[in-house]
Amino acid sequence: MRDVVFVSLEDWDEVWRRNQFLCAEWLRRFPGMRILFVGRPKDYSRALRRWEWEPLRRPLLKHSTEFPGLSVLCPRKWAPNSNRVGRWFNERSLRRQVHWAMRGLAMRNPILWINDHFAGHLAGRLDERAVVYDITDDWVQMPSTPAALRARIAEADRSLCRRADLVVVCSRALEASRAGGVRRLERVPNAVDAAHYASAAGARRRFPGKAISASGAEESPVFGYLGTLHGDRLDIPLLETLARARPGWRFVLCGPDHLEREERLRLEVLRNLEIRRPVPYAEVPGVLAEFDVCMVPHRCNAFTESLNPIKLWEYFACGRPIASTPVAGFVDYPQWVHLGGGAQGFERACCEALEEPLDAAGERLGVARQHSWQERVEHLHEIFRQEGWVPPGERGRQESVRRPAWEEAMGPDDGVEALPQAEGCPG
Repeated sequence: MRDVVFVSLEDWDEVWRRNQFLCAEWLRRFPGMRILFVGRPKDYSRALRRWEWEPLRRPLLKHSTEFPGLSVLCPRKWAPNSNRVGRWFNERSLRRQVHWAMRGLAMRNPILWINDHFAGHLAGRLDERAVVYDITDDWVQMPSTPAALRARIAEADRSLCRRADLVVVCSRALEASRAGGVRRLERVPNAVDAAHYASAAGARRRFPGKAISASGAEESPVFGYLGTLHGDRLDIPLLETLARARPGWRFVLCGPDHLEREERLRLEVLRNLEIRRPVPYAEVPGVLAEFDVCMVPHRCNAFTESLNPIKLWEYFACGRPIASTPVAGFVDYPQWVHLGGGAQGFERACCEALEEPLDAAGERLGVARQHSWQERVEHLHEIFRQEGWVPPGERGRQESVRRPAWEEAMGPDDGVEALPQAEGCPG
């Protein structure tokens, strides 16, 4: 593996998702590899209108101090995307910025990995050897997405599926919905580095097989959720009903907060429910160790059916009991996940999880160890080899070179330092 331009739907920050895990594993396995990670465009037009100076100070290109080969492009978006002229200008500007970064890094014939459905305009413009389209969520199915935006997403998705040399999906639902009209389709689920969660897996459970009264006469158990807080994922009415029915239980929601104001207010009035900040990857094991039960109060809809939640594997790796609504991923493991639909069903699942004996923890950890990011990268590398995108005999290092700094401590810039601004920097 040599050069990859990785266009992401998320920035490279402390909250790690599929994109960071894949890139980090590639870079550990192939020390000579170079990745240009393209994050979310920073809306300069909005910043200027609102006199917000912080986005204007961000450097365009940064180089990782943790992964020698990783450079992060923080592109600028100058015009609103609300009309075709603005979108045309922004696409042209993004291409110029990517070309500028590639020239500075001396990148040639990269693999173009696209996670952002609106980045299809880059295909065929970077002298790439192949285009990979990685679909992690079916954004067309998000209930709150306006109809006009949903139509744009659907068209961009169809176009990329037709043009990509390889379409990668993470779930069975996405595999079924994208099966037609693609050159090659591969399902590569999410995974976990089980060793990272050893401290959580070894932490003592407070309530093994011990019933807790609804009044909370004994110490309050903690039911925790780790993931994106969004009304299209979280079942807000379900959480309200459960929190009021069980005042002696504590509920903790941790993750990037994308709740609408009304949704957040409905949760904030619940005295036994706490909304916390996003959790840096280095701190995830410690947070999971606080939970007596890991919960998944997700809505059951077409959008959540398209997911393969990373939290599935994280919960398994920490060994804690799991209570979930019957959603994709979790329904595949009924022997290790307590499932329940509706208010009464989910409450019952939470009670069962709280009273679960200790012996299931080791079984979950065993499942987590079978689903590693190393295995996922090995699978992808074999596909690349079959397609002739990498040298036939290339194997890379078969084990991680060293643990990244978030195993110890992350710096204020998330292990990424700014590069000096070059002349001719595009706008």
